[in-house]
Amino acid sequence: MPKQTILFDLDDTLIYCNKFFDLVVDQFVDQLETWFHGYRITYEELKKKQADIDMARVLKLGFSPDHFPQSFVDVYNYYSNLTGRDRQEDEIIRLRELGASVYRHQIEPLPYMEETLMELQGEGHSLHLYTGGDRSVQMRKVRDAGLERFFGDRIYVAQHKATPFLETIIRDRALELTSTWMIGNSLRTDVIPALESGIHSIFIPAETEWAYNNVEINVKPKGAFLTVHTLREVPEAIDTYVAS
Repeated sequence: MPKQTILFDLDDTLIYCNKFFDLVVDQFVDQLETWFHGYRITYEELKKKQADIDMARVLKLGFSPDHFPQSFVDVYNYYSNLTGRDRQEDEIIRLRELGASVYRHQIEPLPYMEETLMELQGEGHSLHLYTGGDRSVQMRKVRDAGLERFFGDRIYVAQHKATPFLETIIRDRALELTSTWMIGNSLRTDVIPALESGIHSIFIPAETEWAYNNVEINVKPKGAFLTVHTLREVPEAIDTYVAS
């Protein structure tokens, strides 16, 4: 089979990510419910406000490391203004520390991560890693997950993970569109940019998905657009398409 170039997303494609954010958001909401007890603010209201504020900042500024902790402070400030409750500097510090804790969790690979990458590497395919976020945060994950041995110098980190950055990778690496794949869990940052760039795409829905990633696809694929449900299915999906 002709050798392929395969770009993998990192968060919620190779390693778990969203579930750790959800856990920290739950802790945040529990804390605010304690501080604002008596003001009749529901759990659902607090959670939605945090999600809305965080998404708005990411859409504007990308995946900077402070977007998540700052969303906690913004929600706190919003409800302080709404209720007239006094702000406390120690509470703001506590919220920033809670938000930042999400970047320090222990790395947890998704099922079949190791086996899938070893199989594809063993077949001679060129493996690349394309992830979004702060470079220091993402590279810590790469090292902790032991992924450098699969990707070498073919690791790309974008604060704004979108079509122009992907097209720059394709151009700088002189990748052939007909033999290049993008694999990830995000319709917004993995699938749509791949389709707009004219390469193949494999969508792996995450177990826990962030609303930011759920968008409509209005791009006609020029190549393959496949959906699988585990990493283990990826090699066969590529083999079957290429052989057809």
